[in-house]
Amino acid sequence: MKHSTQVKPISYLKNHAAEIASTLAETGEPLLITQNGEARLVVMDVAAWEQQEQAMALLKILALGQRDIDAGAYREAGAVLDDLGASAE
Repeated sequence: MKHSTQVKPISYLKNHAAEIASTLAETGEPLLITQNGEARLVVMDVAAWEQQEQAMALLKILALGQRDIDAGAYREAGAVLDDLGASAE
């Protein structure tokens, strides 16, 4: 996602906090805040932040699973299904 259009100076944040909060809630897009011409903060809506955190958690689970596969720490699906079938009998 490109955020170059969502860049504002810190003075804008100070003077338009309520407007920014409404806009972020509507769009879900973060706002990059600069100070002295340098990127300093990212401001985002709580719902968007929570969604991002959930996505990061899923990516971490996938990475851990891939690490286990690479280390050979897995079982073939057929063996697991056989075990499940045997335990149901």
